[in-house]
Amino acid sequence: MPTDCNGQVSTATGASKHNLQHSNIKRKKTRKLRGHVSHGHGRIGKHRKHPGGRGNAGGMHHHRINFDKYHPGYFGKVGMRNFHLRRQHKFRPEINLDKLWSLVGAEKFAELEKEKSTKAPVIDLVKFGYYKLLGRGHLPARPVIVKAKYFSKKAEDKIKKAGGVCLLSA
Repeated sequence: MPTDCNGQVSTATGASKHNLQHSNIKRKKTRKLRGHVSHGHGRIGKHRKHPGGRGNAGGMHHHRINFDKYHPGYFGKVGMRNFHLRRQHKFRPEINLDKLWSLVGAEKFAELEKEKSTKAPVIDLVKFGYYKLLGRGHLPARPVIVKAKYFSKKAEDKIKKAGGVCLLSA
């Protein structure tokens, strides 16, 4: 029997007996590593633990691209702190006189009207979230004690006219 240079038995047509076709496609690494226990990750660590560090480790070093791309401005400071800045110093929620008795409630107001007592209810505006009392509207002719941080001149005059008192609270 005639043989070729590789020792393969050739047929009359000249083709090899096994007819193997070699492809130029490179085998993937995962396929190459099949059958090897460590699979390329060594004997001791065995591809465990934290190779890149825990959590946000390496944000300025080996994970910098990720931090710069997805979390810009995470590191560093900007500008100067103003130690004497009073934040929201103009925050001053206001309420008008015509809404003042709505804070007391309808039941309490009816009870006070029914009694005709000389006791004046105390309305603490700061407790209800208001700082300043403005003078729009009318008050019923009942004395009332109002605590607030600020009063407008009109509001103060109207409360005093009704026999009430304005108390400044800190």
